[in-house]
Parts: sequence; structure tokens; C-alpha cells
Amino acid sequence: MAKKKHTSPARQAALYGILISLAFIFSYIESLFPINLAVPGIKLGLANLVAVVGLYTIGAPGTIAVSLVRIVLSSLLFGAGFSSMMYGLAGGALSLTVMIICKKSCLLSHVGVSILGGAAHNLGQLTVAALVLNSSVFIYFPALLIAGTIAGALVGVLGGIITGRIKKYVGPIVL
Repeated sequence: MAKKKHTSPARQAALYGILISLAFIFSYIESLFPINLAVPGIKLGLANLVAVVGLYTIGAPGTIAVSLVRIVLSSLLFGAGFSSMMYGLAGGALSLTVMIICKKSCLLSHVGVSILGGAAHNLGQLTVAALVLNSSVFIYFPALLIAGTIAGALVGVLGGIITGRIKKYVGPIVL
């Protein structure tokens, strides 16, 4: 049985820093190019690319930490402060939970994991919106589900490619 290579604390800190930076940059890019369709809340989900790659390279605990830092910083700098943080945390928590469960089941590829994560993200945000606004915002769910499926598929394909390349050149990362 081959021995696993463990990363040093310095390499681990650098890797987390890179992932947080990438997620933060992707969040910023998304804030520059809002998608104005009839349904509010549609995004490309570029920051989710880092979560998908993170799940397959650094594992669930590290990906949760990276996502949490990204959501808090992005909400404070590019969003509407606390309200966008609430939406981001709800969507991110539900999305990561679903993606972690799906990845552990080994039944789905990067694409399937990402699509279900995107759908869960939309559901989490709509739930918070329904509670905050006291209105029926779930009428938007079918349109958000379609948009989330398309964006999730694209993010999943890219995530699979990137994960494959990382593992090809760096090898499995054991933290």
C-alpha cells in the first residue's frame, strides 16, 4: 500500500490562501457583471468552482472554511452587508451540505455534485428571502432551478478538468 504524502503547514496555508483568493476574485467578477433577467438572483456561480475543486482536493472541512471566509468577505465588500451575508451563508451552507453528501456517495461526477449544489444554493437563498420578506418568493424557484442547472453543469465540467490537472501535477493532497 502506497504511503500518503502529507502537506506541510506552510503548503497547506498557501493552498488555502490561493483558494480563498480565487473564490474572492470570482465573487468580485460576478458582482461586476450582474445578470438582469426577469428573475432576481441568477448568477453564474463562479465562486462555486472553488468549492467544487476544494471538495475534491482539500476535502470538506477545508472547503467549508474557504467558503465561509469568501462569503463573509464578499458580502462585506461587494454585497449589501449583513443581508447579502445571510443569503450567502444560507445558500452556501445548504449547497455545501448537499455537495458533501453527494460526493461521499460516489454516485455522481463533478457535474452532478455541482448541479445539485447549485439547486440547493438557490433553495437556501429563497428560504431566507421568504422568511425575511414574508412573501412567496418560491415562484422564482423553477427559473432559478433551470439557471442553476446550466451554471452548475458548466462549473462541474470546469471543476472536473481543474481537479484532474491539479492531481496530475501535484498528486493527491492530504491535509
